[in-house]
Amino acid sequence: MPAPKPVPKPAAAPTLDVTGRPLRLRDVDLDTFLRPRSVAVIGASDRPGRPNTLMTQALKEFSDKYGASFHPVHPSAETVFGAPVARTIAEVPGPVDLVAILTGAAVDTFEEVQAAGARFAVIFAAGFSEVGKDGERLEARLRALVESGDTRLLGPNTNLNAFSEFRADLTGPALALITQSGHQGRPIFQGQEIGIRLSHWAPTGNEVDLEFADFARYFADQPEVGVVCAYIEGFKDGRTLMLAADHAARLRKPLVIVKVGRTEAGRAMAKAHTGHLAGSDAVTSAAFRQFGVTRVDGLDDLLETSMAFARTKPPTGDGVCIYSPSGGTSAHMADMAAAAGLHLPTLTKQTQQVLHDGLIPSYLQVTNPVDCGGPPIGDERGLKILEALVADPRVAALIVPVAGAVDMFSEGLSRDCAIVARTTDKPIFMVWGAPPGTDDHYYYKMLDAGLPVFRTFGNCVDAVKAYFDYWAFVRRYRSPFADAPTTPLPAARKARRILADAPPGEALSEHASKEILRAYGIRTSRDVLCHSAAEAVRAAAALGYPVVMKPSSAALSHKSDLGLVKVGVATAKDVRATYADLERRARRAVGRTGELDGILVCEMVTGGVEMVVGVSRDELFGPVVMVGLGGVFVEVLRDVTFRVPPFDADEAHRMLRELQGFAMLEGARGAKPADVDALVDVIVKVGRLAQDLADDVAELDINPLVVRPRGAVALDGLVVTRPRSPRSNQ
Repeated sequence: MPAPKPVPKPAAAPTLDVTGRPLRLRDVDLDTFLRPRSVAVIGASDRPGRPNTLMTQALKEFSDKYGASFHPVHPSAETVFGAPVARTIAEVPGPVDLVAILTGAAVDTFEEVQAAGARFAVIFAAGFSEVGKDGERLEARLRALVESGDTRLLGPNTNLNAFSEFRADLTGPALALITQSGHQGRPIFQGQEIGIRLSHWAPTGNEVDLEFADFARYFADQPEVGVVCAYIEGFKDGRTLMLAADHAARLRKPLVIVKVGRTEAGRAMAKAHTGHLAGSDAVTSAAFRQFGVTRVDGLDDLLETSMAFARTKPPTGDGVCIYSPSGGTSAHMADMAAAAGLHLPTLTKQTQQVLHDGLIPSYLQVTNPVDCGGPPIGDERGLKILEALVADPRVAALIVPVAGAVDMFSEGLSRDCAIVARTTDKPIFMVWGAPPGTDDHYYYKMLDAGLPVFRTFGNCVDAVKAYFDYWAFVRRYRSPFADAPTTPLPAARKARRILADAPPGEALSEHASKEILRAYGIRTSRDVLCHSAAEAVRAAAALGYPVVMKPSSAALSHKSDLGLVKVGVATAKDVRATYADLERRARRAVGRTGELDGILVCEMVTGGVEMVVGVSRDELFGPVVMVGLGGVFVEVLRDVTFRVPPFDADEAHRMLRELQGFAMLEGARGAKPADVDALVDVIVKVGRLAQDLADDVAELDINPLVVRPRGAVALDGLVVTRPRSPRSNQ
């Protein structure tokens, strides 16, 4: 019998997409980093009053607690905290899992640590890229060392928070924390003092090596972690951020982040503190929306929103009921909830009947919000009211706001909410608004019962909105990296031939730019490039009057601003006169160094909604797709939004619905609805172009793109080439 044919091995999954960016996060053994079997401290000290003494002592206690061997390293001491001292890291027996570098010459010391074969190192010293050019050069040397070896590095400019002691008596899903500032993480760590469970804390510092994405992925994988929360000044890499958020989304683990850099002042301070480039805040916010990241502004928001996610289960609907002992409190909360976009359904007739049948006086409102007037909370009716509310099929979550504690009511309400919460998967969000210290008994009682409890109405509303938004995102989410393009389309070859004729870093003419659009299947206006008035007349006759005329030149990026676009040219005589006028004025505008390709005679497209679709290059994320209201509106209203490729048509639809002007596409003031699907098709094609030509195109602008009741037409196009440089992760 013939030998069986060998079964071919499946091809390895690609690790890079068509832009050269990774499709998978790297593997880092953070188990060993967080629970090392051996710890060395270079610059160890036990002398009172020395800064290194506290850090040495903390690492000694950490080693003792988890059974790791402890090795102080010092050039002259004999023992440190009773442990024998090695003169150099090379004298420490065996490869060390974790080395803490407490010396001033941290880079030189890291080189020795690397030579000794240590698996992980931590550099606490500052004085790197956050201090300017000299620090940047020092950090560059450190980065080169890291890349040349196998020792993973945390920092520099970090601290010991990763080795903190966490409360072991708290239960339920825990928060895991990532920060680039130890002080900013302190309020989250101290949440343990009010019963909020925390299991990990990663202080990433300048992120020369280990970064946010490494820890976010690891924390999301831990079964005890319910939420990953973070304070971030600047991400190291946009793609790894996206991959980490994608990983968490597929595991249904929420990410809640404070990201500074919304303003120029914030961005400047972020660079001064950690050496990060904060990047475009609008693009970062868009990437967060794209991958389901909840962005909050304050550290109190960060703690309370993260707690809310950890202490709740996914909703079964979207209805919110507001219940309070006060009509004023209920009305106030209802206003804030409705303004945030929360759905406040009218309770069923059956529920209203139950509430008015001996539980709440008939003159009080029980439709939603529900006002009990106060006294029912203090007796057996309080529990029955809560049970009726969570039993209503229209209610997916209950908000119970209490502006200030009243002892005769607080005891029953705090007790009954805890009882009912144990009987239902529907979350009960509590607001305990009395000033801290005046009612700590009830506040802690709610927290100890496992309820999400807030100090302010605003934080509660923000958290409830984030809760519903996140789980709606998870239900629809599909990873864009599952089928991300890894090879360019054939259209890229044609586009690159056109781009090859353009100088690096320069704009293409409108005629050449539209050729690139057409290569990717994007419909443009019918244009004829003419080199004489006679050609222009023939072109206008073939296209049909009236026509649009404008010069085509790489030196004329904004023709409308120069008055070089003539609309509604209706006769052959007008075509000749317009041709002569445009040629004369265009040659004057381009000057001696610019070239005039000719005069474009274009079909005149009327009706529809003017949009802009474009590509820009973000310093963090690389190619980014933008869409917004076009024409003059793009400059005046700035009604635009962004997405980072790869993304699909569904994401493009969601992108459009973020625009304030989306109603214009739906047919405002009696106009016919625009062909949104055609617009989405253009957005997706532009996204693919941005990926295929990531090394070639710096900017793309289709403005206006006219979206008609049927189809979308690019009336103008501008492509700017990238300066020639080796492919990078930017």
